[in-house]
Amino acid sequence: MTHQTIRDILADHPAFHGFDGAALDLIAGCGRNMRYKAGDLLFREGDPAETVVILRHGDAAIELAAPGRGKLRVESLHPGDIVDWSWLLPPCRAMSDARAVTDVAAIALDARCVLDKCDEHTELGYRLFRLWLPHLARRVRMQRLQLLDLYGAHAR
Repeated sequence: MTHQTIRDILADHPAFHGFDGAALDLIAGCGRNMRYKAGDLLFREGDPAETVVILRHGDAAIELAAPGRGKLRVESLHPGDIVDWSWLLPPCRAMSDARAVTDVAAIALDARCVLDKCDEHTELGYRLFRLWLPHLARRVRMQRLQLLDLYGAHAR
């Protein structure tokens, strides 16, 4: 079995297709491997959004607190998904909880590092936002559909 570097893992990820080797090197320099046990919180709503978590193995869930109803799972995430986008939007605070449903292996990119690299290398920043925006839009659509299903089931 060959050892994959963070750069190799990112190069294989659809959200990084179109990045050249130099751009992948810059972003990979912001990353580290992370592991979470089933049930662990990856982050909590309101926490500073300091990390870009990319699932490699295992599943996670996005949860929202609903008054009188506890935590509601509004999105299920699987290998390849980028867990949170809050780091892109000031004030850069997590807008939900994220919990490992199974044991999870992930790449965690330091958000400040990624943003600094984008500021230093504007072409990298442009490419990152241009390539990642469709992933973000797809996720917003999926959360919307899950919320419609959830509230539709409770309205019956």
